[in-house]
Amino acid sequence: MGTFVVTGSASGMGAATAGRLQDEGHTVIDVDLHEAGIQADLSTPQGRADALTGIKAATGGRLDGVAAVAGLGAHLDDPARVLAVNYFAPVALLEGLRRELAVSGAGRVVVISSNSASTVPLIDEELVRIVLSGDEKAALERAGGRHIQLPDEITESAPSITAYASSKLALSLWVRRTTVTEDWARAGILLNAVAPGAVLTPLMRASTGRDAEPDPDNFPTPMPLGHFGDPEDIAFWAHQFLRPEARFTTGSVLYVDGGTDAAMRPEGYPSPMTVAPA
Repeated sequence: MGTFVVTGSASGMGAATAGRLQDEGHTVIDVDLHEAGIQADLSTPQGRADALTGIKAATGGRLDGVAAVAGLGAHLDDPARVLAVNYFAPVALLEGLRRELAVSGAGRVVVISSNSASTVPLIDEELVRIVLSGDEKAALERAGGRHIQLPDEITESAPSITAYASSKLALSLWVRRTTVTEDWARAGILLNAVAPGAVLTPLMRASTGRDAEPDPDNFPTPMPLGHFGDPEDIAFWAHQFLRPEARFTTGSVLYVDGGTDAAMRPEGYPSPMTVAPA
């Protein structure tokens, strides 16, 4: 049996993922703001450092995998904090745990992105560029400046939608860029992402402002299957990426969104590679 870290373990997709691993007999190091073995505020560098200290002490120097699930929603009126938790936290934790993941020779990592990275037309491309440069201070300042003008109805329900969608795009790009580098690929550490759509979690309910189950046929984005996802639908695929058998899969961004991205961008993915004219 292995040892795995799950962030955002107290509820939703994180709790479901931790449960699957525990049911298999694995040791789960659970990390969350509350109700977890390691309690830390991942929105701050100090909180991430505290989390890393606790995780490293619990691993014994060897780690089989990480499910970086913790995230904040677009409904929060603090875009800088949303960006910090959704991007800088998982990247800092994963970079800080690379050595422990390498010890096993077959480390597995899955992060939770979102189909918002490709279905929300409110991405701040300059923010994504700054985020990927690693300048957290500049990125948080940019996010707080709200450089993308939002319609009033979106401002009221999802004031941090630009920071949210931009953070998820940046995280997917970080996975794609990082997983093929020698430090990760040749150490046997595989990085993949799951991009959920409308999944009935506490975060989604808060983001949509609906306590009762929303109507899939009257939802802002298409729901081709006619129903929403459950946390277990995401946990299933997160668990697959963490299995030893997933040995030839790295750099993938798997959409688990009931067909929303396919309905909105039927020709958007895969996209052909183009060659610049000579």
